[in-house]
Amino acid sequence: MSQSIESADHPAADRGAVRSALANAVVRLHAEHFGRGPTRARAHLGDDHVLVLLEDVLTVAERTLAAAGRADQVVATRSAFAEALGDRFVAEVQAVCGRRVRAYLSRTSVDPELVAELFLLEPAPE
Repeated sequence: MSQSIESADHPAADRGAVRSALANAVVRLHAEHFGRGPTRARAHLGDDHVLVLLEDVLTVAERTLAAAGRADQVVATRSAFAEALGDRFVAEVQAVCGRRVRAYLSRTSVDPELVAELFLLEPAPE
């Protein structure tokens, strides 16, 4: 059963459950496809977007590359994975929110070690 965030009058507890479900879904996908998930994740809901911030995300191999001055390769590889897996991330967010995602953007930072997953939502029906 999907939870909808369409109504601005949802109680804070409902929005908290949706935020938790969003963070858990994104963490699970990261763990499945990168071999490990982040140690911290937080989802933020806006009227027309979902932002999931992940911390402590890099694998041992990625940290090794970054320490060797190859952070650009880590970012490029993470970007390629985000593009390849975009449909899976979008499907998870749509299932949790009950809203269609019109755009998905992902950005990796090596220092500090963060990933931002941004989902722009179609306008809510009136």
